Amino acid sequence: MAEPRYALVARHLSERIAAGEYVVGALLPTELELCDRYGVSRHTVRAAISELQQSGLVSRRKKVGTRVEAATPNAHYQQTLASLDDLVQFGATHVREVRRIEEVVLDRELAAELGCAAGSRCLAIASLRRDGAAPHLPIAWTVVYVDAARFDARELAEHVRAAPDVLVSSLLEAQYGLRIAKVRQDIVGALVPESLAEELQAPAGSAALKIVRRYVDTGGELMDVSVTLHPASRYTLSMQLTRAAV
Repeated sequence: MAEPRYALVARHLSERIAAGEYVVGALLPTELELCDRYGVSRHTVRAAISELQQSGLVSRRKKVGTRVEAATPNAHYQQTLASLDDLVQFGATHVREVRRIEEVVLDRELAAELGCAAGSRCLAIASLRRDGAAPHLPIAWTVVYVDAARFDARELAEHVRAAPDVLVSSLLEAQYGLRIAKVRQDIVGALVPESLAEELQAPAGSAALKIVRRYVDTGGELMDVSVTLHPASRYTLSMQLTRAAV
């Protein structure tokens, strides 16, 4: 079987990084420059860059570019989420496969987990997340809850299906002229439930990482809450802590 074009581009770039043509700390050429150089589409270039990210060779930052982080691949990939831009990039590289969109009424247990009032009506968007460059195993199962009384559920559902590489919070920003001010993130250990074992291709009862993110706008109002379940062996959340200046 012929090697996919994105894999060819990724392999060629990794060889050039290993050879020192692109040193650690340097930026790779832009997506458009790589498209011209290799005669491929922008989607192919993005998939190739995503594969380099998976191996720990590069990182991507909005308005900065693709930066070389290492000359040789890491044995274990870590996802760095240190800013809102990192979350947006996560959405761009981990495509959403919508499984269902439905209105739900929050019971007490779910409302407590989301930090919402019991009895609230929400639009629940359940999706499987896959890495664009390595789609053979799902990255996560995510359910995003949006206040159905505040936002047009039908219109939002259409936007969600039309833009699988955009975070729901980013769609709300664009659709309603809002702006995310902060995201609260809670991380807990969990187990893969039997109901998701087949979707996640992970054994029921195996270790998982659950992340609950609450997106708040500049007016202090909750925009949406996402609950994401990652099989433990496929995801590492990496953060860097620095000491404040005295």
